[in-house]
Amino acid sequence: MNETELKIRTIGDPVLRKKTKPVKQVTAEHKRMLSLMSRLMYESSGIGLAAPQVGLDISMIVVDIGKGLYKLINPRIVKKEGRQAIEEGCLSCPGISVKVKRAKKVTVQALDEDGRPVVVDAENMLACVMQHEIDHLLGKLIVDYVPMWKKALLGKKIKNL
Repeated sequence: MNETELKIRTIGDPVLRKKTKPVKQVTAEHKRMLSLMSRLMYESSGIGLAAPQVGLDISMIVVDIGKGLYKLINPRIVKKEGRQAIEEGCLSCPGISVKVKRAKKVTVQALDEDGRPVVVDAENMLACVMQHEIDHLLGKLIVDYVPMWKKALLGKKIKNL
């Protein structure tokens, strides 16, 4: 895939509903895609982006809440603590924001862009964004957290569910 093909997919695109495949061996192409995803995230004023959001069915995310960039391959949550509810938006669901209940602290295990194991202990906003992006890898969107009555109110915005 070249960088001119890298664009944010929006709700209704079937790639957003597919569970991603794990990366078996980290290559230079994975590293390049993570860099392109990071650039697109920043250009779009986002704080996180998952591979399915750019049409890739592999398990990779990028996250930066203003305290440094994380490029993670095969991220998975291995520990959750506490509860919080934060209003979330999503680059793939433009114009929609949803209050989502998530863990307040999470521990994420992943590989970095060089294929080395990393552990990220995240809390508050960073924990929220990690969970949000990992949801994308499972084919889950923020609108899935909306009760049926609110989906009816959102109407056309989420008609593609």
